[in-house]
Amino acid sequence: MDRVDNKIICRLCGSPDLTSFVDLGATPPCELFLTADALEAPEQTFPLHPRVCASCLLVQLPPLIDPDETFTEYAYFSSFSTSWVDHARRFVTAATERAGLGPDSLVVEAASNDGYLLQHVVADGMRALGVEPSANVGQAARDKGVPTLTAFLSPETGASVRAENGPAALVVANNVYAHIPDLVGFTQGLRAMVADDGWVSIEVQHLLTLMRYRQFDTIYHEHFQYYTLGTAQKALRSGGLELVDVELVPTHGGSIRCWARPTEVGQGPSQAVADVLAEETAAGLDTVEGHAGFAREVSRIRNDLMRFLVDAADAGKTVVGYGAPGKGNTLLNYCGIRPDLLAYTVDRNPYKHGRYTPGTRIPIHEPERIDADRPDYVLVLPWNLREEITAQLAHVADWGGSLVFPIPSLQVVEPGSGKVLAP
Repeated sequence: MDRVDNKIICRLCGSPDLTSFVDLGATPPCELFLTADALEAPEQTFPLHPRVCASCLLVQLPPLIDPDETFTEYAYFSSFSTSWVDHARRFVTAATERAGLGPDSLVVEAASNDGYLLQHVVADGMRALGVEPSANVGQAARDKGVPTLTAFLSPETGASVRAENGPAALVVANNVYAHIPDLVGFTQGLRAMVADDGWVSIEVQHLLTLMRYRQFDTIYHEHFQYYTLGTAQKALRSGGLELVDVELVPTHGGSIRCWARPTEVGQGPSQAVADVLAEETAAGLDTVEGHAGFAREVSRIRNDLMRFLVDAADAGKTVVGYGAPGKGNTLLNYCGIRPDLLAYTVDRNPYKHGRYTPGTRIPIHEPERIDADRPDYVLVLPWNLREEITAQLAHVADWGGSLVFPIPSLQVVEPGSGKVLAP
């Protein structure tokens, strides 16, 4: 959503007809982790209330936070998830075959983070360039040999990249298409970089699975929009790209990998595109009314989690967290969870150690703290890495501890095996 003459309008089609999707209250930006010195200072919060456009059906948030402030110094480093790095490696292998990439091919990634994906392109002997707005994670990419430009992607940036490096055979935009307030301009930037017969790959969370599995914690201010394949198709067309194929991938609880090409190529959509669009229609996501009911499911998850934490506290049980992802901060703030119910959380990212979660001000420690304290329960906040984390925390079973996953419904599981113990 954008504001024109103080009226909120859809950022894709310009319609003023917007309807509430779910209201999660007001929270601080999810990646602005607090230092100890900031604990006594005021903390700014913003409404977290996405709407759905009655005209084009894009689910979206208004641009209440400035990307320049959020992404200049960023707390998220993709390479701290081993499964995510492996996912990127497999993607590069498959994309090389699909796009016919060779030693002279240029692969550009928008929002390339710390080089988690392009490092595989470099290792395969191809040309690579990252376009990454965050200076700190971009430097991490350069340190591992991935050329990286510190910039936000715009039509002008895209044209400059093409002029200096030539057209890209493949442009990748994985897990960034939701983070863009200027959706049309960003898409035009992708088109500016890609060769006239090249490929664009966009991986983004699927609204169908977000709703089906109640993944409300993936809603936060950095995500300006949430896509069905139908709305992604419309967004791509706004910048001169045509959706030609789609894959359903399990990342982030369920994502769509959109393959697009310049409109001039004239390649029509695959059967897979038609199949996913039909599934969305069957779920009612081709209408505004089909988006209703999600808010009730979200309230139920909050109530179940709070009931568990309060009961655990009353029984004298200790509960700590594992992970400090952005999605975790949406969950913690919406539920109103404070250190009296969740003593602390841990994270593998040293950047977050000694800091505190925004809003809820829960301390973040190194993972070894769990081994020292031996809590009764570990609340897993990055639930999308369930298999990886269940294996990482197998030793919690040594002292009789259990893991707790809050989404899509609250489950207490056995570390290592993943066997569901309750409910």
